[in-house]
Amino acid sequence: MGLLVGHDLGTHANKAVLLDESGRILAKSVEPYGIQLSGHDRAEQDPEVWWQAVCLCTRRLLEQSGRAGHEVDAVGFAGQMLALVPMDAEGRPTRPAISWLDSRAEVQAARVIRMFGGRTIVSMLAGAIPSGKDLVCKIAWLRDEEPEVFARTALFGDATSYLVTRATGSLSIDVTCAAGTGMLDPKSRSWSSLLAWLSRFPLAKAGTPRECTEPVGTLTAEAAQALGLSTRAVVVAGLADIPAAALGSGCVAPNDAHIYLGTSGWLGITTAAPAASPEHGIAALPWTVPGTSLTIAEMENAGSCLDWAMRQVLFREAPQTAETYRAFEALASTSEPGANDLFFLPWLYGERSPFPNERLRGGWLGASLTTRSADLARSVFEGVSYNLAWSLQAMAERGVRPTSLAALGGGALSDLWLQSMADASGLPVLRLAEPRTAGAVGAALCAGVGAGKVASLGAIKELVQWERRFEPDATAHALHRERLPRFARLAGWMGP
Repeated sequence: MGLLVGHDLGTHANKAVLLDESGRILAKSVEPYGIQLSGHDRAEQDPEVWWQAVCLCTRRLLEQSGRAGHEVDAVGFAGQMLALVPMDAEGRPTRPAISWLDSRAEVQAARVIRMFGGRTIVSMLAGAIPSGKDLVCKIAWLRDEEPEVFARTALFGDATSYLVTRATGSLSIDVTCAAGTGMLDPKSRSWSSLLAWLSRFPLAKAGTPRECTEPVGTLTAEAAQALGLSTRAVVVAGLADIPAAALGSGCVAPNDAHIYLGTSGWLGITTAAPAASPEHGIAALPWTVPGTSLTIAEMENAGSCLDWAMRQVLFREAPQTAETYRAFEALASTSEPGANDLFFLPWLYGERSPFPNERLRGGWLGASLTTRSADLARSVFEGVSYNLAWSLQAMAERGVRPTSLAALGGGALSDLWLQSMADASGLPVLRLAEPRTAGAVGAALCAGVGAGKVASLGAIKELVQWERRFEPDATAHALHRERLPRFARLAGWMGP
């Protein structure tokens, strides 16, 4: 029986899995790396560091499982969405990758909006209002500020594009990356010449979007040696991390919904038709499942809020370990729902959904002499939950109303956080048996479909296993429902 490898290249770590054709996880591995933040708007990473993490993880998978590299039939990659990786004709990066967190292109975003004729028109045509964090605006920034880099670039790809190109030697871009630019025609799943012309988007450097399950090639000899695999392993075009997480959590039918709690967070709902809400920063992407759209509300900070609160305020002297996280959650659990009427605003590096503003900032609000450290801790969990619940309300205005939420990401290991999410949303929350590897599993199964080892994307739903269900508490939900409008109003006060 053949094997499948999947990689989920996140903001701070690469997560990898080795699967058999039934979807059973045989081994898993994680390799962390850093991100370079500077000023109030810059965030970059070295793509070579990503590749080294992928190589290390792949070799560990083989070591842990005792399997041989030649047994792997296919490899799938899922990379952080909206990370810009300019590459030359040989697939070499022409500069460091510009992270999805980076918001340097505000001037270019304002120009794109003017070129379209204003916010209303651009949202109607492109399905979203561009911000300084969007790919099309970052590409425009490179044209303005680094013209020599722009000139040397043959393909403006994303993290997935880079990994697929590095593995196969063929420049590649998939439809989910293309959709992230806002320049893709969702019906034809090809570039829109009108949108590209209006925004001066360089189609000559954009490549031809491939379907996510489409084989791009097999591993080059150099890549195979670095990964410990064979040159017969098929590499598919892959997909962005959010669609991969949806696949890995089995959310492939209309109204299936999932939440992701990692460094960032998001709400993703599979819909029969696009249900974008540009004014709320909610996008709708064509993706891997035919006849459906993936509607996404992405929030910039989720687990990073916990990290910040622990590192800077509550556990300043403690190492950032699993034990520290458990101590933080235990402290938070001693506070009642509502955190003594304290709010935590999770907008620590701007926000995309449901209140798009790259200069929005957060912190605690409403502290009093009766506020305890436990309230500070609990409010962080609740603040992230409120933000996602607010996005759910925005989607409901578009007629999208899921009946439950699949939970994945490292944050899904927290019982308190998932109960908080159930209470804030009023929906049952189901934790995956392996919540941290859903994106990597989705990438691997996508590769399995492309290599003919998995029957179809729809079959993935039957492979998902659940560990626990969290039901909303009626009393807590009533409290959060009263507090949520107050939370939403605070966003308008915290922006510049």
